Amino acid sequence: MENATPYMAYLLLDRMVAATQENMKYTVLTLFPEITDAFFSNSIMAKAIKRGIIGYQAVNIRDFAADKHKTCDDAPYGGGPGMLMLPEPLALAINSVLSGTNSSLRASVPPCDPFPKPRVIYLSPSGRPFNQELARELSREQELVLICGRYEGIDQRIIDRYVDDEISIGDYVLSSGEVAALAVIDATYRLVDSVICPESLEEESFSDGLLEYPQFTRPEEFDTMRVPEVLLSGHHEQIRLWRLEKRVEKTLRQRPDLIHCGRELGIFNKEINGIIDRIYRGEENERNSGN
Repeated sequence: MENATPYMAYLLLDRMVAATQENMKYTVLTLFPEITDAFFSNSIMAKAIKRGIIGYQAVNIRDFAADKHKTCDDAPYGGGPGMLMLPEPLALAINSVLSGTNSSLRASVPPCDPFPKPRVIYLSPSGRPFNQELARELSREQELVLICGRYEGIDQRIIDRYVDDEISIGDYVLSSGEVAALAVIDATYRLVDSVICPESLEEESFSDGLLEYPQFTRPEEFDTMRVPEVLLSGHHEQIRLWRLEKRVEKTLRQRPDLIHCGRELGIFNKEINGIIDRIYRGEENERNSGN
């Protein structure tokens, strides 16, 4: 580190200390940090931050605007409706985040550098679809930098220069990139080690290609509807089988595409495939008896 400037050395030390304390850090670049601040100060996320498992930083892009009005948008070249976020303030904001891992600093770090460049994500309806598989992938990163767009989006040159991934949370358009960023954050942080106990994640929707089974709590009877008797029986194996069957039934009814994909990829075990086949045979017998 002898070739690094004192400031670069400080940045590296700061990153090293953070890395030893946190399993994941989220840095959100936004025009409205108060939106994301509220999420990180409540519920499980607040506890994860207090325990030092999750780190969070909001960077206000307006702080990097050059004029006294803190202008961060302008009309797009070529005409068209709406405004586009200016590249200069956003580039300065991104560089302020990446300054601890820029090329000049990394040149002074040994080849076994354990602190990789943060993964920079731009939330966009043009991005690749976000799903549970991608959430698991992102949860293994050390730091995610999420760029929240506004207006008609951001200048393409920012995407070309800085962005590692464009991600879309669905086939619809939002006015707030912060909402999309929080969806990605909420789906990934809960998969980070020590945030939630592993047992709670094992049978969630999409955990093994199936949706989650129906859940019930007290009272045993509500508005003439009773909790299924098997859940009151205390028979653990029967409860496990009932839940598995309900997961398969629900997935076939709500998301048959997941069943088709799971069978094509061979991710279902013999027991699940047997339940699927039994349901298919039952449906076929019903159709035949109806004829």
